[in-house]
Amino acid sequence: MKTVSLAVIASAFAVSGAVSQQSPSHSGMGSSMPMMTMQPNASDSAATKGYKEAMMGMMKTMPAFTGDADVDFMKQMRGHHQAAIDMSEVVVANGKDAEVKKLAREIINAQRKEIAQIDTWLKSKNQ
Repeated sequence: MKTVSLAVIASAFAVSGAVSQQSPSHSGMGSSMPMMTMQPNASDSAATKGYKEAMMGMMKTMPAFTGDADVDFMKQMRGHHQAAIDMSEVVVANGKDAEVKKLAREIINAQRKEIAQIDTWLKSKNQ
């Protein structure tokens, strides 16, 4: 649970700091939630570009809601977990602080295990 919380916090931080504009709704996210665009700018650092790409990738690949609370949770969390891995890989490649990089590696390992658990559950439900 600690890892999930860290991933959610990291995602929220990236969204709040990197949203440059909003565009029409994304079909997977419902009509009331606009898709956020975070196109990298030429002046962005490699890390900022990586974070923006991770968040955009997550938003673009989120599946449509099914109406089943359990299935929707698992599918949506899978996307969030993958984004947490992608963001963690950016800091491993570009970060300088050993403590941050250590945490990022721990997040990568934990999120991969949780994605495997989610995939197994989804497969058991024919999803």
